[in-house]
Amino acid sequence: MASTRPLSIAQLEQAFREKSREVDVLHRITDSISNTLDLEAVLKHIVEVVVEVTKADACLLYLLSDKGDELILRASKNPHPKLIGRITIGMGEGITGWVAQERTRVVIPSNASDDSRFKFFHNLPEDRHQAFVSVPIMAKKEVVGVINVQHRRPKRYRPDELALLSTIANQVGGAIENARLYEQMRRKALQVETLSQVSETVASNRLIEDVLQLLVTMTAQMMNSKICSIMLLDGATGDLRIEATQSLSELYRRKPNLKIGQSISGRAVQERRPIIVADVMKEPNYMYPDMARKEGLCSLLCVPMLVREKAVGVINSYTSAPYSFTSEEVKLLQAIANQAAIAIEHTTLLEKSFEMQEALAVRKLLDRAKGYLMRSKKLSEEEAFRLIQRQSMDLRKSMREIAEAVLLAGELDERADKQRG
Repeated sequence: MASTRPLSIAQLEQAFREKSREVDVLHRITDSISNTLDLEAVLKHIVEVVVEVTKADACLLYLLSDKGDELILRASKNPHPKLIGRITIGMGEGITGWVAQERTRVVIPSNASDDSRFKFFHNLPEDRHQAFVSVPIMAKKEVVGVINVQHRRPKRYRPDELALLSTIANQVGGAIENARLYEQMRRKALQVETLSQVSETVASNRLIEDVLQLLVTMTAQMMNSKICSIMLLDGATGDLRIEATQSLSELYRRKPNLKIGQSISGRAVQERRPIIVADVMKEPNYMYPDMARKEGLCSLLCVPMLVREKAVGVINSYTSAPYSFTSEEVKLLQAIANQAAIAIEHTTLLEKSFEMQEALAVRKLLDRAKGYLMRSKKLSEEEAFRLIQRQSMDLRKSMREIAEAVLLAGELDERADKQRG
């Protein structure tokens, strides 16, 4: 029977120091992430602690998407602000996707890129690092993300380092889920508030131009849009033109009109259905890739503005990073689009009503003017009308103005007759 040698004083002291360090790190993380529900702040602090604990040259934190089919880069050290939210990895894809799918960590002390599961992202210098550790972030026994730790040079990771890293990943999973839940609740509250404001705006007596401008501003805030715009359909020409946008970009504002069926917006109007594009730069039917590149546009949601199944325009919502629009977001934008369409129809009906009232008023004036000319000039009704029409053409005045002038002259003549009598 083999005997177990007792640990030396030095070994016991080392083990005690490691446990004390682990407890200290976990306390710091718990204290920090319990003081905020802001997801970005939570992720940033997790990365900072992991880098400090592991002395890593780089740390990348991925979170599982809402649909659960891919991992999205959400925080990193060294920072890659332009790539946050843009790099995505499918479940089972690369080492990161494999870790999420298998729910187990991967440790590679050197030549990490030689691993058959490794996937290169040419935008990331970390692809060239030698040592690599990837651990799943767990919450309620489900994977919610992955933490990758990398070192430029080969490194043999100690068991206590790996254990601490796994403990951190398990510890922060709940905090990340709480922060995400809070973010979702805050987003829903904003959506409800926006819909209420949209209804109030549509029901107001503002000019239609002001209504549409308010709608794109509120929608951009709700959808977190890089650019939000409303394009209206010109029934006479069949053109879709930008009527309102919250973007200050002159390049976007000067974007040429579209025909029905052209590009994504034109298709949404033609087919009377929402259209989602994951990346406009990769969409062959998108007509303005140069503009999208300069403006940093990525995902696009186009929703037609419908009134009784008739499309009067479209609302466009662009993001600056890859984004998967949810069915709920599509329904919300459709509701706003339909509200905007109702506002436009209401304004059109008011304009038509005003035009009809104006036409009726002009007709009454013409009848009175003709009557006066028929009495005073002994003209037939047709002769009186032609006289007014000829005066309108000769003087380049409207028929209303000529009729008013005839009636005014008649009143002056009557007054003069009374004074002479």
